[in-house]
Amino acid sequence: MRLQNKVMIRDQKVVVVMPAFNAEQTLQRTLQEIPRDVVDEVILVDDCSADNTATLARQLGVEHVIDHDSNKGYGGNQKSCYKKALEIGADITIMLHPDYQYSPKLIESMAYIIANGVYPVVLGSRILGKGALQGGMPMIKYIANRFLTLFQNVLINQKLSEYHTGYRAFSKVVLEGIRFEENSDDFVFDNQMLCQIFKAGFEIGEVTCPTKYFEEASSINLARSTIYGFGVIRESFIYRLHALGLYKTRRY
Repeated sequence: MRLQNKVMIRDQKVVVVMPAFNAEQTLQRTLQEIPRDVVDEVILVDDCSADNTATLARQLGVEHVIDHDSNKGYGGNQKSCYKKALEIGADITIMLHPDYQYSPKLIESMAYIIANGVYPVVLGSRILGKGALQGGMPMIKYIANRFLTLFQNVLINQKLSEYHTGYRAFSKVVLEGIRFEENSDDFVFDNQMLCQIFKAGFEIGEVTCPTKYFEEASSINLARSTIYGFGVIRESFIYRLHALGLYKTRRY
C-alpha cells in the first residue's frame, strides 16, 4: 500500500518551500526528515538572516536557495517561495518551516490528499487532538488561537480547527487562482491567504500535526502576536463585508 501511495503522488511534482530566518541551528534536523522519495525539490528563501542559514542550506544540498537583500517579512518571504515554486512547475507546494517545529514526516500524507483530488489545500493542525499543549504551546497562545479560530469560523462561515498553523500544502490550481501577492508582507499574510482560498471556492482539509516548542524554534513575541490577532479580526470583517457587497478589496 505504501508503494502504491508513492506511485499516486509521483504523478505530481512535489516541492517543499521553506521561509527561513535565522534557522541555522534547526535546518539540518528539518531537512533530514523530509521524505525525498516523495519530494522532488526544496526551495529555501532566506529573509536576510543574521546567521549562516543560506550557506548551510547550499552545503546540505537544497536545490534552490534565494537570498533576500533586505528583510521582507514573513509574508514577503512566502511570496518569494510560492512564486519560485510556480516558476519551477510545482504541482503540489508544501510550506514547511525550517525551525523543526512541525514534523516533516506528514509531507507524504498531505501530498497524497492533494494528488488524489481529495482536497486542494491541506493544513497541518496543531489543535486537532492534544498535540498543541502536549508539544509545549504556551497556554496564552492556545487560548488566543481558540478564540480567534471560533471568531473567524463564525464570521466567514467555515469550520477549521485552526487558521494559524504554518504547515500548509497547496495545489498548483490554488496558488494560480488567488492573488497572494496582494497580501501583507507581515504575519497576517497567512490568514489573508486562507480567506482568499475560501473566497475563491476551494475547500481545505486538515490533518493532525504534532508540534514542538523549544528554545531554537521561531516564535513571535507578545506585541507582534497582538498585532497579528487584531489583523485576523480585521480580515474577518473584510471578508464578511466583501461577501455582502459592502466593501471591495484587490485581494479577492
